[in-house]
Amino acid sequence: GGPRRLLLVSNSTLRGGRYLGHCQRHIQSFLGERVRRVLFVPYALHDRDAYARRARESFESLGYGLDSIHESCDPVEAVRKSEAIFVGGGNTFRLLKALYDNSLIQEIRKRVLEDGIPYVGSSAGTNVATISINTTNDMPIVYPPSLQALGLVPFNINPHYLDPDPKSTHMGETREERILQYHEEPNTPPVLGLREGAMLLVEGDKATLQGVTGARLFLRGKKPTEHEPGADFSFLLTDRDLQRL
Repeated sequence: GGPRRLLLVSNSTLRGGRYLGHCQRHIQSFLGERVRRVLFVPYALHDRDAYARRARESFESLGYGLDSIHESCDPVEAVRKSEAIFVGGGNTFRLLKALYDNSLIQEIRKRVLEDGIPYVGSSAGTNVATISINTTNDMPIVYPPSLQALGLVPFNINPHYLDPDPKSTHMGETREERILQYHEEPNTPPVLGLREGAMLLVEGDKATLQGVTGARLFLRGKKPTEHEPGADFSFLLTDRDLQRL
Protein backbone atom coordinates (compact mmCIF):
# COMPACT_ATOMS: atom_id res chain seq x y z
CA GLY A 1 0.00 0.00 0.00
CA GLY A 2 0.90 3.67 -0.15
CA PRO A 3 -0.51 7.19 -0.37
CA ARG A 4 -2.96 8.15 -3.11
CA ARG A 5 -1.33 9.05 -6.41
CA LEU A 6 -3.48 10.86 -8.96
CA LEU A 7 -2.80 12.66 -12.23
CA LEU A 8 -5.97 14.58 -13.12
CA VAL A 9 -5.79 16.03 -16.63
CA SER A 10 -8.20 18.62 -17.99
CA ASN A 11 -8.29 17.37 -21.58
CA SER A 12 -7.06 14.46 -23.69
CA THR A 13 -6.04 16.45 -26.76
CA LEU A 14 -4.66 19.93 -27.29
CA ARG A 15 -5.33 21.69 -30.58
CA GLY A 16 -2.94 20.45 -33.24
CA GLY A 17 -1.67 17.59 -31.07
CA ARG A 18 -2.34 13.87 -30.89
CA TYR A 19 -4.26 11.97 -28.23
CA LEU A 20 -2.59 12.54 -24.83
CA GLY A 21 0.34 14.13 -26.66
CA HIS A 22 0.56 17.19 -24.42
CA CYS A 23 0.69 15.13 -21.22
CA GLN A 24 2.63 12.02 -22.29
CA ARG A 25 5.81 12.95 -20.45
CA HIS A 26 3.74 13.72 -17.33
CA ILE A 27 2.05 10.31 -17.58
CA GLN A 28 5.38 8.54 -18.07
CA SER A 29 6.96 10.35 -15.13
CA PHE A 30 3.86 9.64 -13.01
CA LEU A 31 3.62 5.91 -13.77
CA GLY A 32 7.38 5.34 -13.74
CA GLU A 33 9.03 1.98 -14.37
CA ARG A 34 7.24 -0.14 -11.77
CA VAL A 35 3.97 -0.11 -13.71
CA ARG A 36 3.95 -2.49 -16.68
CA ARG A 37 0.26 -2.58 -17.61
CA VAL A 38 -2.52 -0.01 -17.32
CA LEU A 39 -6.23 -0.78 -16.95
CA PHE A 40 -8.21 1.54 -19.24
CA VAL A 41 -11.82 2.52 -18.48
CA PRO A 42 -13.49 3.60 -21.77
CA TYR A 43 -17.05 3.87 -20.46
CA ALA A 44 -17.43 7.59 -21.25
CA LEU A 45 -17.64 6.94 -25.02
CA HIS A 46 -20.09 4.73 -26.93
CA ASP A 47 -17.54 3.01 -29.22
CA ARG A 48 -15.41 1.38 -26.57
CA ASP A 49 -13.43 -0.78 -28.99
CA ALA A 50 -12.22 2.20 -31.02
CA TYR A 51 -11.49 4.14 -27.83
CA ALA A 52 -9.41 1.27 -26.44
CA ARG A 53 -7.41 1.07 -29.66
CA ARG A 54 -6.57 4.76 -29.47
CA ALA A 55 -5.58 4.59 -25.81
CA ARG A 56 -3.56 1.41 -26.34
CA GLU A 57 -1.57 3.02 -29.13
CA SER A 58 -0.74 5.99 -26.92
CA PHE A 59 0.30 3.96 -23.86
CA GLU A 60 2.23 1.38 -25.86
CA SER A 61 4.28 4.22 -27.36
CA LEU A 62 5.35 4.97 -23.77
CA GLY A 63 6.24 1.35 -23.07
CA TYR A 64 3.10 0.31 -21.15
CA GLY A 65 0.71 -2.48 -21.98
CA LEU A 66 -2.99 -1.57 -21.83
CA ASP A 67 -6.01 -3.70 -20.99
CA SER A 68 -9.48 -2.25 -21.48
CA ILE A 69 -11.95 -3.06 -18.73
CA HIS A 70 -14.82 -3.47 -21.21
CA GLU A 71 -13.04 -6.52 -22.65
CA SER A 72 -13.00 -8.24 -19.26
CA CYS A 73 -15.73 -10.70 -18.29
CA ASP A 74 -15.30 -9.55 -14.67
CA PRO A 75 -14.69 -5.79 -14.38
CA VAL A 76 -14.41 -5.90 -10.57
CA GLU A 77 -11.70 -8.53 -10.75
CA ALA A 78 -9.91 -6.50 -13.43
CA VAL A 79 -9.76 -3.54 -11.04
CA ARG A 80 -8.55 -5.77 -8.19
CA LYS A 81 -5.66 -7.04 -10.32
CA SER A 82 -4.73 -3.71 -11.92
CA GLU A 83 -1.35 -2.01 -11.50
CA ALA A 84 -2.66 1.39 -12.58
CA ILE A 85 -5.96 2.82 -13.83
CA PHE A 86 -6.60 5.29 -16.64
CA VAL A 87 -10.15 6.66 -16.98
CA GLY A 88 -10.68 8.46 -20.28
CA GLY A 89 -12.90 11.37 -21.25
CA GLY A 90 -16.26 11.58 -22.96
CA ASN A 91 -19.66 12.00 -21.35
CA THR A 92 -19.36 12.15 -17.56
CA PHE A 93 -22.92 10.94 -16.89
CA ARG A 94 -22.44 7.90 -19.11
CA LEU A 95 -19.12 7.16 -17.40
CA LEU A 96 -20.44 7.43 -13.85
CA LYS A 97 -23.51 5.32 -14.64
CA ALA A 98 -21.30 2.56 -16.02
CA LEU A 99 -19.09 2.68 -12.92
CA TYR A 100 -22.19 2.20 -10.75
CA ASP A 101 -23.68 -0.44 -13.06
CA ASN A 102 -20.48 -2.49 -12.86
CA SER A 103 -20.09 -2.06 -9.07
CA LEU A 104 -16.76 -0.30 -9.49
CA ILE A 105 -17.07 2.78 -7.28
CA GLN A 106 -15.90 1.15 -4.05
CA GLU A 107 -13.41 -1.13 -5.82
CA ILE A 108 -11.60 1.76 -7.50
CA ARG A 109 -11.67 3.80 -4.28
CA LYS A 110 -10.08 0.93 -2.38
CA ARG A 111 -7.36 0.29 -4.96
CA VAL A 112 -6.40 3.96 -5.15
CA LEU A 113 -6.86 5.15 -1.57
CA GLU A 114 -5.87 1.99 0.31
CA ASP A 115 -3.56 0.11 -2.06
CA GLY A 116 -1.97 3.23 -3.55
CA ILE A 117 -2.13 2.29 -7.23
CA PRO A 118 -1.76 5.24 -9.65
CA TYR A 119 -4.93 6.78 -11.12
CA VAL A 120 -4.84 8.86 -14.30
CA GLY A 121 -8.00 10.72 -15.29
CA SER A 122 -8.68 12.87 -18.30
CA SER A 123 -11.71 15.17 -18.68
CA ALA A 124 -14.66 12.98 -17.57
CA GLY A 125 -12.14 10.67 -15.90
CA THR A 126 -10.99 13.67 -13.87
CA ASN A 127 -14.58 14.64 -13.03
CA VAL A 128 -15.40 11.24 -11.55
CA ALA A 129 -12.25 11.30 -9.39
CA THR A 130 -13.75 14.13 -7.33
CA ILE A 131 -16.60 14.33 -4.81
CA SER A 132 -19.34 14.61 -7.43
CA ILE A 133 -20.00 15.35 -11.09
CA ASN A 134 -22.12 18.43 -10.25
CA THR A 135 -19.61 20.70 -11.99
CA THR A 136 -19.23 18.78 -15.25
CA ASN A 137 -19.94 20.56 -18.55
CA ASP A 138 -21.70 17.52 -20.02
CA MET A 139 -25.34 16.89 -20.80
CA PRO A 140 -27.17 14.28 -18.67
CA ILE A 141 -27.74 11.86 -21.55
CA VAL A 142 -28.21 8.97 -19.07
CA TYR A 143 -29.09 8.89 -15.39
CA PRO A 144 -26.56 7.49 -12.92
CA PRO A 145 -28.10 6.45 -9.59
CA SER A 146 -26.21 9.29 -7.89
CA LEU A 147 -24.08 12.31 -8.81
CA GLN A 148 -21.64 11.27 -6.07
CA ALA A 149 -18.42 10.09 -7.67
CA LEU A 150 -15.23 8.32 -6.54
CA GLY A 151 -14.26 10.94 -3.95
CA LEU A 152 -10.51 10.45 -4.41
CA VAL A 153 -10.10 14.15 -3.55
CA PRO A 154 -12.36 16.23 -1.24
CA PHE A 155 -13.29 18.90 -3.82
CA ASN A 156 -14.68 19.21 -7.33
CA ILE A 157 -12.98 20.00 -10.63
CA ASN A 158 -14.29 21.70 -13.75
CA PRO A 159 -12.19 20.40 -16.67
CA HIS A 160 -11.95 22.43 -19.89
CA TYR A 161 -12.47 25.62 -17.87
CA LEU A 162 -13.17 28.51 -20.25
CA ASP A 163 -12.59 32.19 -19.62
CA PRO A 164 -15.11 34.68 -21.05
CA ASP A 165 -14.14 35.98 -24.50
CA PRO A 166 -14.33 39.79 -24.34
CA LYS A 167 -14.92 39.90 -28.13
CA SER A 168 -17.81 37.43 -28.08
CA THR A 169 -21.41 38.54 -28.59
CA HIS A 170 -22.65 35.39 -26.84
CA MET A 171 -24.87 36.50 -23.95
CA GLY A 172 -25.23 33.12 -22.23
CA GLU A 173 -23.82 32.26 -18.84
CA THR A 174 -20.07 32.05 -18.47
CA ARG A 175 -18.42 29.05 -16.86
CA GLU A 176 -17.59 31.22 -13.87
CA GLU A 177 -21.25 32.21 -13.43
CA ARG A 178 -22.31 28.58 -13.48
CA ILE A 179 -19.78 27.60 -10.82
CA LEU A 180 -20.84 30.56 -8.67
CA GLN A 181 -24.44 29.34 -8.98
CA TYR A 182 -23.32 25.94 -7.74
CA HIS A 183 -21.77 27.65 -4.73
CA GLU A 184 -25.06 29.39 -3.95
CA GLU A 185 -26.17 25.99 -2.67
CA PRO A 186 -25.15 25.14 0.93
CA ASN A 187 -22.31 22.78 1.79
CA THR A 188 -20.76 22.83 -1.68
CA PRO A 189 -17.03 22.04 -1.85
CA PRO A 190 -14.27 24.04 -3.60
CA VAL A 191 -14.18 23.86 -7.40
CA LEU A 192 -10.90 23.94 -9.32
CA GLY A 193 -11.34 25.17 -12.89
CA LEU A 194 -8.64 23.45 -14.97
CA ARG A 195 -7.97 25.12 -18.31
CA GLU A 196 -7.06 23.13 -21.42
CA GLY A 197 -3.47 21.93 -21.02
CA ALA A 198 -3.57 21.96 -17.20
CA MET A 199 -3.42 18.99 -14.83
CA LEU A 200 -3.30 18.36 -11.11
CA LEU A 201 -0.72 16.00 -9.61
CA VAL A 202 -1.75 14.54 -6.25
CA GLU A 203 0.74 12.57 -4.17
CA GLY A 204 -0.56 11.77 -0.70
CA ASP A 205 -1.55 15.11 0.85
CA LYS A 206 0.40 17.19 -1.70
CA ALA A 207 -1.29 18.62 -4.80
CA THR A 208 0.55 20.61 -7.50
CA LEU A 209 -0.74 22.32 -10.64
CA GLN A 210 1.14 21.15 -13.72
CA GLY A 211 0.93 21.69 -17.47
CA VAL A 212 1.12 24.80 -19.63
CA THR A 213 -1.92 26.78 -18.49
CA GLY A 214 -3.24 27.99 -15.16
CA ALA A 215 -6.31 27.27 -13.10
CA ARG A 216 -9.07 29.25 -11.41
CA LEU A 217 -10.09 28.32 -7.90
CA PHE A 218 -13.60 28.85 -6.55
CA LEU A 219 -14.27 28.73 -2.81
CA ARG A 220 -17.84 29.18 -1.64
CA GLY A 221 -18.47 32.76 -0.50
CA LYS A 222 -15.10 34.04 -1.71
CA LYS A 223 -13.82 35.76 -4.84
CA PRO A 224 -12.29 33.36 -7.41
CA THR A 225 -8.49 33.34 -7.54
CA GLU A 226 -5.97 32.79 -10.36
CA HIS A 227 -3.15 30.24 -10.11
CA GLU A 228 -0.19 29.53 -12.38
CA PRO A 229 1.50 26.17 -13.16
CA GLY A 230 3.53 25.09 -10.15
CA ALA A 231 0.89 26.34 -7.68
CA ASP A 232 0.56 24.33 -4.48
CA PHE A 233 -3.02 23.20 -3.89
CA SER A 234 -2.24 20.91 -0.97
CA PHE A 235 -4.52 22.97 1.27
CA LEU A 236 -7.50 21.67 -0.70
CA LEU A 237 -6.62 18.18 0.53
CA THR A 238 -5.78 18.98 4.12
CA ASP A 239 -7.81 22.00 5.25
CA ARG A 240 -10.84 20.51 6.96
CA ASP A 241 -12.50 23.94 7.27
CA LEU A 242 -12.56 24.26 3.47
CA GLN A 243 -14.26 20.91 3.12
CA ARG A 244 -17.07 21.98 5.44
CA LEU A 245 -17.92 25.22 3.61
